[in-house]
Amino acid sequence: MGSRLQKPAVAPMLERSAVDGAKIRSVNELAEISLTEREAGRTLVLCHGVFDLLHMGHVRHLQQAKNNGDVLVVTITADAFVNKGPGKPAFSEHLRAEMLSALSCVDWVGVNNAPDATPVLTAIKPDVYAKGADYVDAGADVTGKILLEREIVEANGGRIVFTDDIMFSSTELLNRHFDVFEPRVRDFLHRMRLDDGLDRIQTLIDRAANLRVLLVGDTIIDEYRYVTPMGKSPKENLIATRFEDMEAFAGGVIATANHVAALCKQVDVMTCFGENSQDEKLVFERLCPNVQIMPVRRRGAPTTRKVRFIDRSYLRKLFEVYHFDDSPLSTRLQRRYDSMIRERAADYDVVIVNDFGHGLIADTTIEALSDTARFLAINAQTNSANLGFNLITKYPRADLICIDGPEARLAVRDKFSGPATIVSQLLPKTMNCDVFALTLGKEGCATWRDGESVQTIPAFTSSVVDLVGAGDAFLAASAPLAAVGASMQDIGFIGNVAGAIKVGIVGHREAIDKPTLIKSIRGLLT
Repeated sequence: MGSRLQKPAVAPMLERSAVDGAKIRSVNELAEISLTEREAGRTLVLCHGVFDLLHMGHVRHLQQAKNNGDVLVVTITADAFVNKGPGKPAFSEHLRAEMLSALSCVDWVGVNNAPDATPVLTAIKPDVYAKGADYVDAGADVTGKILLEREIVEANGGRIVFTDDIMFSSTELLNRHFDVFEPRVRDFLHRMRLDDGLDRIQTLIDRAANLRVLLVGDTIIDEYRYVTPMGKSPKENLIATRFEDMEAFAGGVIATANHVAALCKQVDVMTCFGENSQDEKLVFERLCPNVQIMPVRRRGAPTTRKVRFIDRSYLRKLFEVYHFDDSPLSTRLQRRYDSMIRERAADYDVVIVNDFGHGLIADTTIEALSDTARFLAINAQTNSANLGFNLITKYPRADLICIDGPEARLAVRDKFSGPATIVSQLLPKTMNCDVFALTLGKEGCATWRDGESVQTIPAFTSSVVDLVGAGDAFLAASAPLAAVGASMQDIGFIGNVAGAIKVGIVGHREAIDKPTLIKSIRGLLT
């Protein structure tokens, strides 16, 4: 009788195919595959990245990674979490996954719906986590995640290795050799690169890091109520909707403060709360760690709340309802608020005024700010509640003015002049300020400083999710850099980058953080 066949020492490899897309799996499926492979005695290697434009540097990296084990899994960052700059990724997550799956050295591919690799590392628990040579120096990682990733890998019994071969940048290749941006944007970025713009902006950001910043302005609760339109009511001239969901954000000066907190060491806020303690709780829950609030509290009035009803299908805003009292503060409360400013404003390197025109900032407040602030940056907003009554011209002095085109036209009472004329001639005649930034939506911005020519900086994204707070993000990023001596071109550039990031965020779900800002700048200027 013949001898029985011996059972293989190692189980057969799981089947996969690049042709039918079977290599591409969910993260949960990859976690199960990882467990099966390890139980079979095979070593699993994980690589993670964006892989926007697959090039020889990627191929060598993946081949070297595969040499450290038996099975290579590659996960990519989902489109929504790629922060390589506006207009990125150039290729969708589906195409990027398909490109990687076509490589013979790659066994499995997955899409990670998170901003970093930590969920993937936790789920898959690789034996080896392979990173490129540019991550050897943990201090050079702007996200600061490589140390955390190492901890997760090693806690699960794995190790991290660094490949070392030819290196290219997908972002740089796309920027230099592909028409990622329209000609106007491409030409501007080319000039910035030739002028060492990346190093200069990084230096300015580093200089702003130790600033102490005070923000003055209205707290606003921005509430989004998501509805599904159902049609016209048969008995009334109105559109009926069905409520689906809601969320509330800490907006107004609080949102601006959270943006500033990404760039500056200390951020304090002087604002006003109403009598609803739940609104106050919401604000404190949303604060960045380095933001402190010094509030006054107004009895008998709500914290300003703006409720927007939104068609959730395309995030189209249908209408909004204000819950607020925009009458002036009581004499006693106004004196207290103004005294806080007079006593403390001079202690800060920068004072940023976020004036929404809802009754907090009186003439006496403006006087206190003008008398005490060392560097005063102001945005006085026009909205449906204060149209024509909250003009920037009520401020006698400023070191930086940031307003949008319609606000500027109202202030100078001019309907037809071009932005360059408004920012360099008409606005300077109306008030004591030598530095202006005029935001122009999809046209970018125009900036001007006394004695210099107008700088026009293009917008860096055409993909808009939500416009709410874009101007505040511009102000938050540009004011600290202006205070440390940035040129008008750089002020407009950093403001437009911040605005481009912000219009991709629904409401104030997230504040702009420093790693995202820096990676976006690098994505534009490399």
